[in-house]
Amino acid sequence: MKTSNKHLTKPSSKNLLKSAPGVVLILALLLVMFLADIYMASAATKSDDHQHQEDEHTEESGSHGHDHGEGEKHEGKHEDEEHGHESKQEGDDGHAESGGHGHEDEEGTSQIEDTMAQTVGIVTERSGEQTLHQTILTYGRLTTAPEQTSHVRARFSGVVTSVQVTIGETVAAGDLLAEVEANESLRKYSIRAPIAGMIVQRHANSGEVTGDQILFSISSFDNLWAELRIFPSQRSSVAIGQEVFLSIGEQKVKTKIEHLLPAGDEQPYLIARAKLSNDLSMLSPGSMAEGRIVIDEFNVDVAVKIDALQILGGRTGVFVKHGNKYEFIPLVVGRKDDSYAEVISGLKPDTEYVTRNSYLIKADIEKSEAEHEH
Repeated sequence: MKTSNKHLTKPSSKNLLKSAPGVVLILALLLVMFLADIYMASAATKSDDHQHQEDEHTEESGSHGHDHGEGEKHEGKHEDEEHGHESKQEGDDGHAESGGHGHEDEEGTSQIEDTMAQTVGIVTERSGEQTLHQTILTYGRLTTAPEQTSHVRARFSGVVTSVQVTIGETVAAGDLLAEVEANESLRKYSIRAPIAGMIVQRHANSGEVTGDQILFSISSFDNLWAELRIFPSQRSSVAIGQEVFLSIGEQKVKTKIEHLLPAGDEQPYLIARAKLSNDLSMLSPGSMAEGRIVIDEFNVDVAVKIDALQILGGRTGVFVKHGNKYEFIPLVVGRKDDSYAEVISGLKPDTEYVTRNSYLIKADIEKSEAEHEH
């Protein structure tokens, strides 16, 4: 079989030139794609290296952060503990300084400003020498002396023509009380006050006929007498001239026994009479009287008032003033009378201490201590 030469002929150079640009284009595209693959691979490698470095840095940072966090936590805890300790100390100090109503850490003390102390009536005095009195207690009443009362009558029977005074008025000796016209002479005469005092009774009016009756009673209250009962057990301790301290209500009077009399009516006691002044008319006859008769006295170097003594924590003492602070000072006390107690130890002379309303300071301290316990 014969092959045709037409089909076996070599292509011409012209046809090759026409197809060359397409080949070049294809080769260029393949090169671009190859370079692109290389770039992508390189970029991926760099990304992996960068990610690996970041992971390592993160781990190192995490490890460092953990160590640093624990260090800071430990240091913070230490600082918190120190701060808490300091805060506790400051809190304790603050409590000592402001422990409610001016209290201090010292036991048995209270701080009160002078203005507040004056408002609530806290009074102080200074300790020192005193004369103590041993006394016995008696009771009785106030009365007037017989010579201090006058009952006025008319000298001659007659008719009362005028009356110049009435009950409750005060008269002087010689003042005109009334006028009477005598029955026999029909002459008027005056009735005058024989003593100075107060008209306590009046039984005379104009137009009345006088007889032997009392027209006026006048009493003087410038001086009164305390009549005290002295029972047999006290008799040997009581004598004329002894001092006696009288208490009549709120009034306090110092006087002396001037008489010792039998009571009369077969009563088993004596009457001790003591005179007292009543210039201000603050006392009245019939008032009850309490008498403390002095049977012995003695001097002591240091004494405090009985009203100043308080019991705090089972100990007897007084509150001593240091500026605005009041401190409880326990005392050893000895002999006492109705007003003072001898100080054997615990207090020096000329020490300022609370004599009135010291119970307010005691109550304040006890309240503070109770709150502190809770």
